[in-house]
Amino acid sequence: MVMAATGDLLLPLMGTPSAVGLARTLVDARIRNWTYFHILDNALLVVSELVTNAARQTPHQEIRLQLSRVAHGIVIAVWDADYALPQSKPMKELTLEDLDLSAKAFDDNGGWGLHIVQALSSKCGVTADPAGGKWVWSRIQP
Repeated sequence: MVMAATGDLLLPLMGTPSAVGLARTLVDARIRNWTYFHILDNALLVVSELVTNAARQTPHQEIRLQLSRVAHGIVIAVWDADYALPQSKPMKELTLEDLDLSAKAFDDNGGWGLHIVQALSSKCGVTADPAGGKWVWSRIQP
């Protein structure tokens, strides 16, 4: 873990499911330290979605989480080594009939995380890293 003089956080993680919990714990502590309680829940949900996506794109490889303070908010950015851009499902209103709740297909109901990130962000996007891979980021402002 690297912490800049500004209090920003840069955290290398392994692309595994446990990375999500660790990322949430450290981001929670940093945001509380900054006393940004009003955006804490949204930030933790965005961290969960972005870290989960990066871990799925590059399983058991390094991913990176960066949390930075900006004017009136924060930027959450997650890097992975894959060049493929994130793909979200077409937007539609979901009903229970749209979901296959059988035990066999339970984990196949995902793919809505990018819509959640967009809804909670004042701005979000993807930036290619000149050294390889990409950063998927979200700016959250009150």
